[in-house]
Amino acid sequence: MIAVGNPSRGDDALGPLLLERVVQRFPGVATLGDFQLQIEHALDLRGHDLVLFIDAATGLDVPYTLTEIQPDARQPVPLTHALTPQAVLDVYVRIEGCAPPPAFVLAVAGQDFELGAALSEAGRRALDAAWDEVVALLSAPVVGAWRGRAAGRSGG
Repeated sequence: MIAVGNPSRGDDALGPLLLERVVQRFPGVATLGDFQLQIEHALDLRGHDLVLFIDAATGLDVPYTLTEIQPDARQPVPLTHALTPQAVLDVYVRIEGCAPPPAFVLAVAGQDFELGAALSEAGRRALDAAWDEVVALLSAPVVGAWRGRAAGRSGG
């Protein structure tokens, strides 16, 4: 599980807050938190059967969405930081020469991303809804179950 976000920027803390809950409840799950995705994160996918990227998102009309993703070579790998999860998967393919593990993105609805802002009330509600989804995913860490959840609904 890779959670992305900056705890000092209001609802951008949603990913790190979910990661904290995972560490407490599911101590055997491999976790990684960072401010943004970088090329090096492709190496962190090695040896895993499933990957869940968690990040705050804007423009959602539901508390969260769960989507399976694939490597995307159309997204250029920038010379700076900040990749999409799909680009991280593409980097994995390039360096490993094989398909990455099945990967999913849990996008959690956020509203306020200002520096120094607290988590918004809407962000708090989305966090709780997304946590229920994370618990369900980690209780059945099998790609078929995750695909069923991703195809079946978005946290509304």
